[in-house]
Amino acid sequence: MIKAWQQTDERQIGDFRIFTLSQVTRISPRTQNEHNFFVLNAPDWINIIPITATGNVIFIKQYRHGTGTVCLEVPGGMVDPHEDDPMVTARREMLEETGFSAEKIIHLGTVEPNPAFLTNRCHTYLALNATYVQPPEFDGAEDIEMIEVPLTQVLDLILAGKITHSLTICAFFFFNRWRERNRDAISAASDMPLPFPSLNLP
Repeated sequence: MIKAWQQTDERQIGDFRIFTLSQVTRISPRTQNEHNFFVLNAPDWINIIPITATGNVIFIKQYRHGTGTVCLEVPGGMVDPHEDDPMVTARREMLEETGFSAEKIIHLGTVEPNPAFLTNRCHTYLALNATYVQPPEFDGAEDIEMIEVPLTQVLDLILAGKITHSLTICAFFFFNRWRERNRDAISAASDMPLPFPSLNLP
């Protein structure tokens, strides 16, 4: 049985605005030897799938400096320190990045983006009957293009390598599972097609 490693020390060695870098020392339960590891302490993230009444997904395109490419993804961002509920962040980010809002927002699921060295989680939300209410409000470092994509095309975009952002792909997995289990629960989404075929998962 895999056991937790005992932590004996943690030392912050850098603060880089969107995360801090720490060195942690932990003892292997198998060998009793100490090892040092580097950990990125980051705030939780959110992403949100805005779907219009006509069954279109509001995507954004933006340049991502990590990969040096333009990325097709759903709106998302970091949970601010004063935001106790990630759903508040999801609503804010959707409005700021797309100008869309929705009365009903549903939590679909939560993942750990990379537990090997990241401490945070990413919370995924669904916005039903999203409507355009105002122009987007980008910050100084954002350059975003908004596009509408029919929900039925999402799987093809993923398989074609047009959507490569792992957290966006996770978001649509969560959406697919929610939709399979709530076909008649919410009338506003009752006619929305599934983006993926049934996966027959428990």
